[in-house]
Amino acid sequence: MSTQNKRISVGFVGLGIMGTPMATHLHKADYRVTVHDLNLDYSRQLAKRLGGEAASADTPREVAERSDVVITMLPNGNVVQEVVFGEHGLASGFKAGAMLLDTSSSEPWLTKETANRLAEQGVSMVDAPVSGAQWGAQEAKLVFMAGGSAADIERVRPLLDRMGNMVFHLGPLGSGHAMKCINNLVTAITLSGTAEGLVIGKAYGLDPAVMADVMNASCGMSWISQTHIHSRILSRTFDDPFKLELMLKDIGIATALARETGVAAPVSGLGHQLWQAASRSAGPGASISELVRWVENLSGVQITKGKKPIDE
Repeated sequence: MSTQNKRISVGFVGLGIMGTPMATHLHKADYRVTVHDLNLDYSRQLAKRLGGEAASADTPREVAERSDVVITMLPNGNVVQEVVFGEHGLASGFKAGAMLLDTSSSEPWLTKETANRLAEQGVSMVDAPVSGAQWGAQEAKLVFMAGGSAADIERVRPLLDRMGNMVFHLGPLGSGHAMKCINNLVTAITLSGTAEGLVIGKAYGLDPAVMADVMNASCGMSWISQTHIHSRILSRTFDDPFKLELMLKDIGIATALARETGVAAPVSGLGHQLWQAASRSAGPGASISELVRWVENLSGVQITKGKKPIDE
């Protein structure tokens, strides 16, 4: 057991499909972990399951009172601000010298607002959103995109190293959240473009399974073609755990950054509109895989295995 880790108390707020395994890895690394979630019963059960010095807290304030560093994994920057500055929030429990490590996918401008307010009470902040999805969190193979001062990044790097296998320092505070939304924008455009390509090929008479294999062996290869098409679409499960509405939120953040910086981004703008239409069609809680079903419905062609006869 590391005596260094024993001296550091870590709070974790947000125990969803990402937060639970991330907090678990820190507990296994002998950090003293206090967990909190909107679902209090779940956070209590998790602390009991972890055992040892793991504890649950009924409010974010209690988490901050017990912690040197508090990690948040929440839906967006507005929720982060509510957890930090709301009634019984983290800010009311932070001690001077504490740190907030936000691994959520948040809006950079809200992150800066949060950091500025926390700085007034001597609390620092790092934004370090993740890539790697649920499996990456479970296997401690997340990729962290970090924003903040070099000293603050180094302070939390041991924590990041326990939860992931790569840490990129993008620049000052907010840079990590900017990179996160840009990364998801590219992924979203790739998914929609790949779905349309497969629909065109299927309509012509090509086998989408073979098409995906060709992409993976040629310049059409992407994370989408490698991990999504066979397992989520050709299987007809459409079950990626990442929610379509969260991807749409990140696309919106990226296009807002484009407007803020005066960058023309016509493909991104059109992609944003298409994802909005798909989200309206799929409804709340839908997987990002449902974007592909929306493309199928629009074209009247399903991306299923096998060739479609070509009319001679």
